[in-house]
Amino acid sequence: MALRMDDVMRLCCELSAHDQIKVAVKNSTKGALVAGGTAFVGGLMGGPPGIFVGGAVGGLLGSWWTSGQFRPLPQILLELPTAQKDKLYNDVVNVLGNLDWTDAAQLIALVMGNATLQQQVTAALLSYVSKELRAEVRYGD
Repeated sequence: MALRMDDVMRLCCELSAHDQIKVAVKNSTKGALVAGGTAFVGGLMGGPPGIFVGGAVGGLLGSWWTSGQFRPLPQILLELPTAQKDKLYNDVVNVLGNLDWTDAAQLIALVMGNATLQQQVTAALLSYVSKELRAEVRYGD
């Protein structure tokens, strides 16, 4: 199964590179910590008005700091932990159905040669990225 998973991961990388898909994984936790931390410090220094000012400044700073830095999707896919790769693999294999292949090159050729299958696999990949990784998707540069 490890070889088949590698084949599917290479397929996903190839499709996302072909479509020039980039994603930005959002780090809302970091933004919340920045906003909360500055509100706390503002409250210590200025009382209730300080909480307001610190929260506003922290919210803006947290939003700017965590705004998505877009990276190519193949790079993100290669960095996924095993559990997330398993989930993506299962999602894509459900789309592939009973398609039979011998290696990654043949799988890529089969999918790229069938426009409908290519769209379905790409849709499964994008669904995974937006739901599981909570990432923002962008095409091209």
